[in-house]
Amino acid sequence: MVQPDKSKPVLVTGATGYVAGWLVKKLLDEGITVHAAVRNPDDEKKIAHLNILAEQAPGSIKYFQSDLLAEGSFTEAMKGCELVYHTASPFANVVKDPQRDLIDPAVKGTQNVLQTASQTPSVKRVVITSSCAAIYTDAIDCHQTPTGQLTEDDWNTTASLDYQPYPYSKTLAEKKAWEIQKNQSQWDLITINPSFVLGPPLNPHATTSESFHILKQFGDGTLKFGVPKYGIGLVDVRDVAEAHYRAGYTPEANGRYITSAHNTDFLELSQALLPKFGNTHPLPKKALPKWLLMIVGPMINKALNRKTIRNNVNVSWKADNSKIKNELGVSFKPIQETMEDAFQVLVDNKIV
Repeated sequence: MVQPDKSKPVLVTGATGYVAGWLVKKLLDEGITVHAAVRNPDDEKKIAHLNILAEQAPGSIKYFQSDLLAEGSFTEAMKGCELVYHTASPFANVVKDPQRDLIDPAVKGTQNVLQTASQTPSVKRVVITSSCAAIYTDAIDCHQTPTGQLTEDDWNTTASLDYQPYPYSKTLAEKKAWEIQKNQSQWDLITINPSFVLGPPLNPHATTSESFHILKQFGDGTLKFGVPKYGIGLVDVRDVAEAHYRAGYTPEANGRYITSAHNTDFLELSQALLPKFGNTHPLPKKALPKWLLMIVGPMINKALNRKTIRNNVNVSWKADNSKIKNELGVSFKPIQETMEDAFQVLVDNKIV
């Protein structure tokens, strides 16, 4: 049981990221000193939104240069911290070299952060942003679990370097984390495993992320003839940040936490936008037939190969989120609020 001291600084890796932004805000609002590990502390554009948050909150922020692949680059940032949040990891579905672009940064980055934690006597708890992708690859995997839905006991066994390398990278990184944790007794480990994350970013540049790429296609006419009924989980970025915070400061917190609000699909997400934006944007209103996707999917998007379509389209996604509700007291925002707030950012920035 770990009770981190709120007067001690807290390290957040990848502090300029989408989830990390809201986590940093929460920590600052609680009056905590944040050690923000970023690639380039001198890049004013990248850290401007964090500086604004710090000005408006009782907490304070200090920046440290770090590189996921450089050993020892988190040493300085971790000094004096009892609690470490490791949120930095690449997210992309289409990459040239999966080993170089996804696997190495995810696994080696996790290794570097945790080895530094073991060399930093003050560290008592590490919270890692993993993913539901470390639990499953395709929606069909949910139906092949003992309970017919994903739980924290399940691990992704179907992803590989050749098929769905992003989930594979998250699986290898989280497994590496638990392996390192078992070989020491100084700090405990908690993983937050979110499903598909949406909601408003604090960082204005986050609208270029993979999550927003899909949302943009909802609103720019790309999918106006229909959208795949592709089974996924959805969770609001603000709830994911809250989950991280509670995982850090709840003494009894332990193990993995599925952080997913809704068992849903892309059609339902689009339909949540219709009441507010249906008259102003060419939002998809119906499901694309699976047979049609089998023909045109691979031409539209490299990630939509036939195996992916077969295993996810018209296949329901199910996960059990009772552990995080019961143990951390996390409650989740409704789909409509998450979708509207996220889409409004694209409208405000004239992206759709």
